[in-house]
Amino acid sequence: MRVYHCPKCRNRVWFNNCTCTCGLMVGYDPDADAMVAEFAPCANRDAIGCNWIADGDSGFCRSCSMTRTHPDMAVDGNAELWTRAEAAKRWVIANLIAFGWFGRNDAGPRPVFKLLSETTRDGPARTVMGHADGLITINVSEADPAEIVARRERMEEPYRTMIGHFRHEIAHFLFLRLAAENAGFEVAFRVMFGDEREDYGEALKQHYAAEDDGSWRDAHISHYASAHPHEDWAETAAHVMHLTDLLDSAQALGFADETPPDNLAAAMDIGLAVNHLNRSMGMEDVYPFVVTELVRQKLDFAAEALDRSGRQAQS
Repeated sequence: MRVYHCPKCRNRVWFNNCTCTCGLMVGYDPDADAMVAEFAPCANRDAIGCNWIADGDSGFCRSCSMTRTHPDMAVDGNAELWTRAEAAKRWVIANLIAFGWFGRNDAGPRPVFKLLSETTRDGPARTVMGHADGLITINVSEADPAEIVARRERMEEPYRTMIGHFRHEIAHFLFLRLAAENAGFEVAFRVMFGDEREDYGEALKQHYAAEDDGSWRDAHISHYASAHPHEDWAETAAHVMHLTDLLDSAQALGFADETPPDNLAAAMDIGLAVNHLNRSMGMEDVYPFVVTELVRQKLDFAAEALDRSGRQAQS
């Protein structure tokens, strides 16, 4: 993520800021990738602090217009959960616009989101996150920092965040776009990840029934990635987004070379460096993953498939 500047005073402005320290109201223009001073605000600016500019006639910004359903705002706590979830979504959508997806020049379909809370006026409701033919369901209850830590520990996952959820589920959607638009993608995909046509439900049943013996580590970025080729793709593609954003953010702060010979390798080096810094403060690793040679090949495949801007050409 870049560091932005106020169009009036040129002071630093961060991605989620609605105003500059000089008092100027600012809005984020996703096509210009810049903060602007004269704009029509997103209709959700007051409700959830969305700082993006309105996109088209809907009154909503490009990110908010993708949301079909949001939590019941009359239920205590849901407004804050929705606010945090939408902030994570905006971050991920901005990253993907930089990759060439969902921007002004992308005429293809965009995902639709159901952002649901487990807390409803009728009592607790079970919400399962997932993707189905372009519809992405996200459980905003995990926007609560304490809740997401509890679930990460219960599920013995090294990493679990709202940004991670959005990247994973959008990766499923992008698979459909790539398969529909790129001749030969599915054939190349099956060589790298396996045949995604195998029974998904049965594969997940077997995955959750089996004991984790660690055998997945040589070929997969995570245990869940080993469940099915679709999940291997989603996890791997999400990691391309993680690593690219990690590198972009470090470059924006002057902590990394602007033109590394290998973007993913540079990002992993930064991850290791930040892990080391975090350990000095007794904090958890920011990138707690081991990338084997086969996993790196999958990352390269996903990076090339996702990139429509030429940003990965030097990798």
